[in-house]
Amino acid sequence: MPGRPHSTVTPESAAPTDQLSLRRANLSRVIGHLREHGPRSRATIAAETGLHKATVSSLVDELLARRLVREAGLEHSGTAGRPGRVLTLDGATVGALGVEINVDYLGVHGTDLANRPLIQRRIPIDAAGAGPERAVARLAEAVRRALADLARAGAPAAGVTVAVPGLIDVERGTVLLAPNLGWRDLPLAERLAAALPARIPVRVDNDANLAALAEYTYGVVAGTADLVYLTGEVGVGGGLIVGGRLLRGADGYSGEVGHLPVDPAGRRCGCGRTGCWETKVGLAELLRLASPTGPPGGQVRDPDQRAREIDRRLAAGDPAALAAVAEVGRWLGLGGAILVNLVNPRVIVLGGYFAILADRLLPAAQAELDRLAVAGPAARCRFVASNLGFTAAARGAAGVVVDRVLADPTTVGTPPVDAPRVPPARTG
Repeated sequence: MPGRPHSTVTPESAAPTDQLSLRRANLSRVIGHLREHGPRSRATIAAETGLHKATVSSLVDELLARRLVREAGLEHSGTAGRPGRVLTLDGATVGALGVEINVDYLGVHGTDLANRPLIQRRIPIDAAGAGPERAVARLAEAVRRALADLARAGAPAAGVTVAVPGLIDVERGTVLLAPNLGWRDLPLAERLAAALPARIPVRVDNDANLAALAEYTYGVVAGTADLVYLTGEVGVGGGLIVGGRLLRGADGYSGEVGHLPVDPAGRRCGCGRTGCWETKVGLAELLRLASPTGPPGGQVRDPDQRAREIDRRLAAGDPAALAAVAEVGRWLGLGGAILVNLVNPRVIVLGGYFAILADRLLPAAQAELDRLAVAGPAARCRFVASNLGFTAAARGAAGVVVDRVLADPTTVGTPPVDAPRVPPARTG
């Protein structure tokens, strides 16, 4: 599995200002090495990381005691000497919960530390119509249920990350603006933490950023160092991976590509401006073009079902649906060309409803991108459909919890009696 970029840790030979902090960093170094490179013996870990064998043995003993790694047979290297026991990432007793709240649904994804899925569900709601108070109450209810499910599965959650379509102050866990939800200056992390039965870390981040991390780690183009992820919901958001790292920008608000101004004479956007890109390619616009007399499928709100109804109409040759998808595809390519000219990604990954209708959208979108990208064929950027569907943001959110545990393994489990006592690092 391609790994995310790891934080730099202090080499063992450096003179640390805090030996306990160094141990915490080296615990992270060992478990991160197993995650990225797969099962290894103690001797192999020492050789590949440059840590002393005795140090590795002590670190591994602590990780075993915390039940973050386990022994899995013997390593047969083909050389003389007694074979070493192979260690592998475990974490079956540690859970991670990611939740996405969007206009029409809640997405829930729970895993253990090795990313084995334990919970996955989507709950239709009218988050925009409910207002912030009732929507947060529904969110808290879904989180409490998921936490209980993880506990019953033997993997109590080490944290919760919530994905929200909007501008997020990640450090404070505050939703500054989520126009399609109608939220402004909402202290979501604080409100949610107060509604949960146990003290558990709660973080909030932008949905497209989290989905981009999921695509980079697990998706159809996993490991691609330069990619753009586009959500396809009522609104449109983007997450940018540049050089293998998530691009957040100076204040953490990058990726609001749905609000690129592409048509000064266009329709009014939920953000209050006119002619934003999402007014041309969002699901709401596709439904408007394809069904001028009303939404397809009666009162169905779920975006997955709405998109699949459009797909059925396309298969039946419905002229309005065919014209609508061609129009959205052209605008998708135009906005994609702007992104290619700005950040030169190798791929643009289409998620949400875009992925469901990719076969219909891609020809027009790719043709328009190729026509408008300044570098032309030299840019070598292509659209691809996500294989994570509407789960990408929630999966990315759970992955953030996993990453935080691996960055500081002292936050979970119980160390051996003789291990140095390492206070967990303070988290924001």
